[in-house]
Amino acid sequence: MSELVMPSNEDFSLAGRTAIVTGGAKGIGRAIADGLARAGARIVIADLAGAQEAAASYPEGVGVTADVSNPDDIDAMVDAALEASGRIDILVNNAGIYTSLPMRPFEEIPLEEWRTVNEVNVIGTFLGCRAVVPHMRRGGGGRIVNITSGTIFRGVPFLLHYVSSKGAVLAMTRALARELGDDGVLVNSVAPSFTISDGVRENPAGVDFETLSNVSIANRILKRDQFPEDLAAAAVFLCSPGSAFMTGQTIVVDGGQYFQ
Repeated sequence: MSELVMPSNEDFSLAGRTAIVTGGAKGIGRAIADGLARAGARIVIADLAGAQEAAASYPEGVGVTADVSNPDDIDAMVDAALEASGRIDILVNNAGIYTSLPMRPFEEIPLEEWRTVNEVNVIGTFLGCRAVVPHMRRGGGGRIVNITSGTIFRGVPFLLHYVSSKGAVLAMTRALARELGDDGVLVNSVAPSFTISDGVRENPAGVDFETLSNVSIANRILKRDQFPEDLAAAAVFLCSPGSAFMTGQTIVVDGGQYFQ
């Protein structure tokens, strides 16, 4: 029998690593960036608004105004990270469209809205991965964490474009894990359930806040709302040395709403 080895602080330290967090100015992305910073990582925030202000709260933080569906903005994000530290070790693909979406039957979803959701949630994730992987390869490896959604496991209705986009992100996570394993680039995802984030509070005309909160709590073992801070530790773990033998996996963080 092999000797039991207990984890040490070094198993979770990100000292000396550079992490890009898209959609990191607030909400789930900001909570993850905070967690990565506490673990010692240098933080690069990419967001449509507030990136520089958010980045200013971290030692040597870098903020980049970026639309993740725009390849030029993604290139600028990568250039800023490299200029700041000369390396990219971690990418958290968090930017996405959700809270502004009204819930409605699938046949009433405008085609242009479907395209926009998938351009940001799916193509944005693809573009981020495509841009950072060459630098991770040159550095001997890296970590990619994609934020998907518990909706894909539960078949949540009236948000078909969003649910479909997050299903694509899960599929991308698994396929990229296979493709990049030999390069030492580990690709995993985190799937939250309905989370009380800044975006939810700021978009009362979007997703039905009260209904989704009540339904979620009713179906959870842990009977409370979920907050961005509830997700941060899972994402940080997937970026840390402690998860060095994990790739292609999804951690569901939902208070016991869905068993994977």
